[in-house]
Amino acid sequence: MTGRQLFDDWPERYDRWFDTPVGKAVLKYEVALVLDLLRPMGGEQILDAGSGTGLFTREFRVRGADVVGLDISWAMLRWAQKKSGAFSPRMVAADMTLLPFADGVFDKTVSVTALEFIEDEKKAVAELFRVTKPGGIVVVATLNSLSPWANRRRENARQNQESIFNRVFFRSPAQLLASAPLSGIVRTAIHFGKEDDPAESDRIEQGGQGRETGAFVAARWEKP
Repeated sequence: MTGRQLFDDWPERYDRWFDTPVGKAVLKYEVALVLDLLRPMGGEQILDAGSGTGLFTREFRVRGADVVGLDISWAMLRWAQKKSGAFSPRMVAADMTLLPFADGVFDKTVSVTALEFIEDEKKAVAELFRVTKPGGIVVVATLNSLSPWANRRRENARQNQESIFNRVFFRSPAQLLASAPLSGIVRTAIHFGKEDDPAESDRIEQGGQGRETGAFVAARWEKP
């Protein structure tokens, strides 16, 4: 199954999950972490690699950035365009391990929950660095192998051969940092569980600060 086929039936149900109480809580903390690391600003050229249905693309654009959304699935891109309407950003269908851009054209590059579907993470991160300007920022977020969420997803995959999680590469914070050949910073979020009361998510997140076991792990580097 190709990446395009894999994601083509996802868009509507993907967004629908983020409309559930737990999904809203997850998105809140994922967005907060990515924005804190990336800090998009007006006029910046930003590549959102693996942009999916545009949930994060929208956050960057409302802060004034000029964003290119890239995804391997046209179905995801069409869904994002449908939601954005006349305000749809430029969108490109391509593989993030072979970006169709010249060197150093973006002020910042970001990828959120796409790396887990790529076996060669160093190749993908190297491509993000290649198209980022010197002094620019690269942010990559993925699913944390150290999280209880990952354990549950692995068990789901063992019991269901059709599970999407049979095709996922979970990575730890240390492994994510090691995907680039220079030092960076790494943080995690989503310390509450799927079974926890979303009303308790703020309290649980506060207690999880500084831990490496959040379900969502994000790294930030500055290109020399």
